[in-house]
Amino acid sequence: MSLAVILTAPGAPDVFKPADVSVPAPGPGEVQIRQSTIGVNFVDIYYRKGLYPMPSGQNVLGLEGAGVVEAIGADVSDLKVGDRVAYTGHPLGGYAELRTLPAARLVRLPDGVSERVAGSSMLRGLTAHMLLHRIHRLNAGEWVLVHAAAGGLGQLVTRWAKSLGGRVIGTVGSEAKMAIAKEAGAEAVLLHTASDWAEEARRLADGKGAHLAVDGIGGEMLSKTLGTVRPFGVVASLGQPAGPIPPVRIEELSSPRVIGLARPSVLAYANDPDLYRQGAKDLFAALQSGLINPIGAEYPLEEAAKAHEDLEAGRTTGSVILTA
Repeated sequence: MSLAVILTAPGAPDVFKPADVSVPAPGPGEVQIRQSTIGVNFVDIYYRKGLYPMPSGQNVLGLEGAGVVEAIGADVSDLKVGDRVAYTGHPLGGYAELRTLPAARLVRLPDGVSERVAGSSMLRGLTAHMLLHRIHRLNAGEWVLVHAAAGGLGQLVTRWAKSLGGRVIGTVGSEAKMAIAKEAGAEAVLLHTASDWAEEARRLADGKGAHLAVDGIGGEMLSKTLGTVRPFGVVASLGQPAGPIPPVRIEELSSPRVIGLARPSVLAYANDPDLYRQGAKDLFAALQSGLINPIGAEYPLEEAAKAHEDLEAGRTTGSVILTA
C-alpha cells in the first residue's frame, strides 16, 4: 500500500482525501518509481474543478514529479532500479508516494540536477522550452513580455529568456511581487492593474512592441496583450485563471498589427517523443549551467488541498511542490 491523495469529486480543494492505495507492479514497458518531489500546477486545478474531464477510472491528479526507480517491467532496457528520474505529462496520477508509469515517460536525471529541482521544473521547464524554442525561437536582443512574472512559470520563462540574451518586460498583479520579477531578470516590471500598462510595455520595447508575449492570465487580458506585440510578433495564450477568454476576431490579428496568436499545450508537447526528449535535455543542460527555478511553497503530500488553496488564491510565487 502507498499513500495517495484521492479526488472524491469535482469541486473546491476540500474534495481531496488522503488514502492508502495499492499500486500495481510494472507490466511490460512500465516502471515503478518512489517519488520524493511532486509538482503542483495550475492545470491540476482545472482538473480538480472539472474544467478538464478526468479519464475514466482515474481519481489521482498530478502531471509532474521525480523520484527513484524501484521496479521495472519486461521490455525496459534503458532504465534500472536505483536510477533517479523525472517526468511530466500524461497519465495523471502524480499525487502519490509510489506510482507506475510507462518507461517512455521517464527521463533519467544527470549529475548536478536533483530530484527536488527536476520534480518542480519539468512541466514549467518544458513550457518555457516550447515558448522560447518552438513558438518563437528567441534571438539575443529580442523582447519578451511575460505576464505573472513573479509566478512559477513567469520566473522560469524570464530567467531562461534572459540567459538566451532576451530582454524581458514582466507584469505582476501587486507591488509586493515587483521585486521578485525584477530579481528573476525582468528589465522592467509593470502592474497589469494599471490603465496604461500595455502602452508602457510597447514603449519600453523600442516603441514597437515585444517579439513574443506570454499570457497565462486569460480573461480580458488577452485582448489587451495583442496590442503589446510588434508586427510579425506572436502572442502565446497559455491559460485562463482570470476566467474565460472572449472570442478573438481574425481582424484583430491583421493589418496594421500583423501578429500571430498561439494556444500551445505543454501536454501535447510532452506527448511528442522527440520534442519531449529534446526539451528535457535542453532543460537539464540549462539547469546545470545555472538556470534557477525557485521553489516558492512546499507542502507534505497529504496537504495537497492547502497547496491548491494557496496556488489558486495567488499566495504563492515560484514553483509549488508536494513532498512524499
